[in-house]
Amino acid sequence: MRKKPQDNPEFIEFEIDIDEPIFTTGVIQRLLDMPVWVIKQLDREGVVTPNRKGKLTSRLYSKRELKKLAHCWEYIDKKGVKIKGLKVILELEEKIDK
Repeated sequence: MRKKPQDNPEFIEFEIDIDEPIFTTGVIQRLLDMPVWVIKQLDREGVVTPNRKGKLTSRLYSKRELKKLAHCWEYIDKKGVKIKGLKVILELEEKIDK
């Protein structure tokens, strides 16, 4: 049986704020199995707004943005929604939530 991280005395868990930018595009790509070009396009379209490490270099995403990207990828990958349509859906969801 595999040990859980919390069962390992050498494992240290850190509390990270939901808006702390910590995930690179490559990490997002691996976690969500999402093409990098889609992640970058969602950034260009303003769907997500990751922090940048220096001018025009690595994008850093927060847990909140990771969750939003996963939500977007569900629409794009599973339902065939294009990015322009996705933006409309997200706006409608935001209005419904308010």
